[in-house]
Amino acid sequence: MSASDDNVKDVPSDNHEEGHGNGSIGFVILFFVVGLIGSLLTGWVLFPKLLYSQKEQPIDFNHQIHMDAVSDGCESCHFFREDGSFSGVPTIAQCIECHEEAQTEDPNEIKLVQEYIANGEEVPWLVYARQPDCVFFSHAAHKEMDCTTCHGDIGHSENLKTYEENRLTGYSRDIWGHNIGGFKKNTWDRMKMDDCAECHERETGSKGPCFQCHK
Repeated sequence: MSASDDNVKDVPSDNHEEGHGNGSIGFVILFFVVGLIGSLLTGWVLFPKLLYSQKEQPIDFNHQIHMDAVSDGCESCHFFREDGSFSGVPTIAQCIECHEEAQTEDPNEIKLVQEYIANGEEVPWLVYARQPDCVFFSHAAHKEMDCTTCHGDIGHSENLKTYEENRLTGYSRDIWGHNIGGFKKNTWDRMKMDDCAECHERETGSKGPCFQCHK
């Protein structure tokens, strides 16, 4: 074998190194893509399922029946008091005006009368829009707005949706939104600060100081 043959054998193959390098880059890219998809599935799909517990309301309230029976719409049960404060969720004192006795065979109405009205106990409603203690919200400042802007078309619903409670904070999922990425289709899909600021800027030209809403 000649010296020239030995020299040829000692020279590494450029093609082999290039192929090995391309394979390493491809593996890194594949690892990154798989990791990204796994992270998104965990953070956007699995984590919310673990973070929120589902609870049913004590009574499955039918808004549509009540809307058909009253003349003032939402204001018949959710009204402003003389001092300007908002009544919020109706009390037993309001319900008893029509439900001192059960008017139908509906098990929800029977439960209302027998378990709460008869015992003088308030219904422990789970409030979807309850805000954190550090937030002050004035309904009076928003009374010119349509209720559906923030609460959706709940007035025509026949059943109450499942209440989802954050296991860490104890607050409803509705105030943060069901889409963890913050995307929404409707104005009532979530009630986060940037939604409020966006509306305030559009309506008044200013987002307003933080202390207007935060204690």
